[in-house]
Amino acid sequence: MTPAQRLAALLTLPPPAVIGWRRDVPVSGAEFIEAAGRWQAAFAAHGGQRFALYFQDSLHFAAALFGLWQSGKQAWLPGDLTPASRQALRSRVDGFAGDVPPPAELPAVEAAALPAAAGQPLDASAPQLVVFTSGSTGQPQTCPKRLGQLFDEITALEQAFGAASAGAAVLGSVSHQHVYGLLFRVLWPLATGRALQAQCLVVLEDLAGLTPPGARAVLIASPAHLSRLPLLAHANVDQVFSSGAPLPDAAVPDCLRVFGQAPIEVYGSSETGGVAWRQRNPRAALHWQALPDVEWRIEDDTLWLRSPHLMDAGWQPSADRAAAVEGGFELRGRADRIVKIAEKRVSLTAVEAALRASPLIADVRLLTMTEPREQLGVVAVPSAAGWALHDEQGKRALAEALRAGLADVLERVALPRRFRFLPGLPVNAQGKATQARLAAEFDPRRPPLRAVDATDAGHDLTLLIDPALPQFAGHFPGHPILAGVVQLEWAELFGRERFGITGEFAGMEALKFQRVITPHQRVTLSLSWAAGKLAFRYHSEQGQHASGKLLFTTA
Repeated sequence: MTPAQRLAALLTLPPPAVIGWRRDVPVSGAEFIEAAGRWQAAFAAHGGQRFALYFQDSLHFAAALFGLWQSGKQAWLPGDLTPASRQALRSRVDGFAGDVPPPAELPAVEAAALPAAAGQPLDASAPQLVVFTSGSTGQPQTCPKRLGQLFDEITALEQAFGAASAGAAVLGSVSHQHVYGLLFRVLWPLATGRALQAQCLVVLEDLAGLTPPGARAVLIASPAHLSRLPLLAHANVDQVFSSGAPLPDAAVPDCLRVFGQAPIEVYGSSETGGVAWRQRNPRAALHWQALPDVEWRIEDDTLWLRSPHLMDAGWQPSADRAAAVEGGFELRGRADRIVKIAEKRVSLTAVEAALRASPLIADVRLLTMTEPREQLGVVAVPSAAGWALHDEQGKRALAEALRAGLADVLERVALPRRFRFLPGLPVNAQGKATQARLAAEFDPRRPPLRAVDATDAGHDLTLLIDPALPQFAGHFPGHPILAGVVQLEWAELFGRERFGITGEFAGMEALKFQRVITPHQRVTLSLSWAAGKLAFRYHSEQGQHASGKLLFTTA
């Protein structure tokens, strides 16, 4: 029986003794089947057809997902539970199941009290899943999937990678709410008899504690996680996977140091599914190799694909440029990023390339902004020379130097007008610089971020206290100081971004304010996260300014 066939028949097969672990507590296959049956009964009794699922616990999620599929209904997987996301789902789904914070915009579905018969194997042709694209180049879009697309991809993954990790437990630092985490953290172990860890790995130091006793581990990670590895001597894993965004070249040496191997990078998207892979071990090829049953070709520098993981059987263009090399292909960037600014066609790829060519810039992303008018926004990581200009002459001088360098690329009316300079590109939990995440940097209430340093405890963020911040208005005329409530807001903002905190704010403890923070200061915000508590500390050359802990609900 293939992995695809086992997934289709999962609730009809004899359950394994242990299907996964919830931290250090084993979860039996019988317990999982019973939970899925209860969810099946609940969804079958509901008159709706489309349901949004959001769980932090991967085993609870998997039981609800298979129970929903067994009832013949369609699952929608939002990437987050922000109020805007919940409101957007309100008119598109008939109910919600999982960890929804109040107030709920959707009617909730809870597992029924009694189990239901498992029924027949799932219909692989049924379009029973909707995921969302990442939003890297625009607003996230819905992406429907047939069950067969997902299940066949699991067969391909096992064929390509399974031999090296037979019997290992699967742990992940990525969410199963996105297609990469769904495939690797949930469906792959369920289809192949590997135990899956229900809890998400937040820091690598937790790897040993979340690995079942006596088991080896497979780590499903994101580029963002692998780019900030701690100073560990070694982490014992059979395989490490990375997907969802490009893995920076600079992350590979640290991965070799910590894991003894480079991650297996998987190239694909929500729309295409998995396409190809590579592993940049020493002396290994840098090109991408197609996954089993995936065909590719190059037309006009664009990568075209034909794959059982696509909705249509024919050849389809991807969103990436590529070039054929011996043994595979190389990726050359996005194929179509054309926008209109002031009625002028602008290639975002060309403008980004021109900015990267400047000795003042190390990395950059562009976004289109509509308020107060249509214009380009630039989120850039300055080079050492760029930071020197920024610190000596100010942000405006650096921005004007970059605008001058674009004179041969853009007409004057289309030149970027808004700039944000950061120590690193802002990314979401999947390691992607999405439009929403980039746009958040232009919130005038955010303090300028000068540096970010990873520590054994968490993160140290160096903030520049700009006198133009609107939080200083009225507080106090002639003697501006940064209000304590603003310091708490910043701690929560950066804590959620740095640690992926999704729980609701639940209180504070050990709160202390020792010194005021005034304009023009350079202040370090130290953050650490453990057991539902975000510890923060503001300090500078003058000493400690404030400290405390913010409490959050956990699933």
